[in-house]
Parts: sequence; C-alpha cells; structure tokens
Amino acid sequence: MIEIKQQLQAIQADIEKAIAKRDTHHVVNQGGGVTLLSVSKGQPAQKLREAYEAGQSKFGENYLQEALNKQSELQDLNIEWHFIGPIQSNKTQLIAQHFNWVHGVDRLKIAQRLNDARPSDCLPLQICLQVNISGEASKSGIAPSELINLVKDVSALPRLALRGLMTIPEPTQDAAMQHAQFRQMRELLKNLIKQGYALDTLSMGMSSDYQIAIEEGATIIRVGSAIFGARPAKITPEDSN
Repeated sequence: MIEIKQQLQAIQADIEKAIAKRDTHHVVNQGGGVTLLSVSKGQPAQKLREAYEAGQSKFGENYLQEALNKQSELQDLNIEWHFIGPIQSNKTQLIAQHFNWVHGVDRLKIAQRLNDARPSDCLPLQICLQVNISGEASKSGIAPSELINLVKDVSALPRLALRGLMTIPEPTQDAAMQHAQFRQMRELLKNLIKQGYALDTLSMGMSSDYQIAIEEGATIIRVGSAIFGARPAKITPEDSN
C-alpha cells in the first residue's frame, strides 16, 4: 500500500512540474489540469484497490475479460473504467456496456458498433480516436491525413461523445523526437477545434515519456509500470485485444 501511494505521489509531483513548464512556455491549455490514468492490465485487483485507497479512481485496461473480472471484484468502488487499445468487433457490445471511456477507436465500423451497443440509460461513451502519428505499419491508429473524415462521422453518432485524440508514438529515447511527435498531435487537435469540433482531450504519454507529453499539451497520461512496477509474468488472455 505504501509503495503504490508513494509512487502516485511522486508522479503527481512530476505532473505539477511538467504543467508549470508547459505554462511557462505558453504551449497550450494554460491553466488546465492533467488526468492520471492508471494502466492496470496484468495487475491483480488488489493492487487496483490499493491505488484507489491512495486516491486514484481512473483505471485503464487492455484485455476485456480480465477487465470484466476486475470490475466484478471491485464493484464496491466508484471506479471510472477506460478501455485502451485495438478493439475487435465481437468485443464492442461488452465494452460499450461496461466502460466509461474508450481510447483506441480508429475505424468507423467500431465506432458505429459501440454507439449501437451503448445502453440508453447510460451517459454517452467518451471516445478518443487513435492516431498513428509515427506511421508505423505494425501500429494501430488512423493516419493523420484521414482523420478529419473519421471525426465527422464519429461526431454524428448520438451515443458517443467524441472528446479528442489518442496516440502511442514511436518509442525513442530522443527527447527532441518525443517532443516532435507529441507536438504533431497537439496541432492535429488544435486544427480540429478551429474547424468547430468541441474537443478537449489529448490522451498521450506513458511511464517513460509522460512529462514531455504534458509539456506538449497532454490532458490524459496513461501510466502503468511507474505506479505498479513491472507486471507479473506475462498473461495469456482469452481475448487478443
């Protein structure tokens, strides 16, 4: 318990430093906060409970069945659940029913299925479109040049609330390259807002680069190992999301 609490406190201190640096350089979103999303895939439910008791209430999961099991075990907690990563068509119904946010939509077909499956008595499902900012063939996400058409189509779906963009940039230790990729995302969002879309979210930055992501305008950072430590032995989930 103490270790996770200390890790969360250290990350929050880093967040505040990065926000101050961002605002000093008048980058974007001056005065706005940053949401810490704890990426908890592969971690036992008890660790999520410890993080929750330390003040963390937003958790991101990549594997559907694993997430559903945790939701059942932690149903006494007021957790905001985020689904991260590629989505298979046959998983859309359960995702639409059991999550508050989805960070990895990059196809209209998936967005339509999520919209159709979202219960009418729930608030609209909060959506971030995934952009393949580095152009890697192995990575999910829509190309920046194709983004505007997807934005138009997803914005029209009534049971979804399009909030912004998400990315997983090319891994690098080059700080200049990290800045450049995150800056491209910031400019994409800025251009969409100029075109009249009411977007407010940039989901970008992970354990190794979240401070730079914040400096370039991230509003949600997705942090796992820096909170929980290394994941347990590699899991083999029954679904391959």
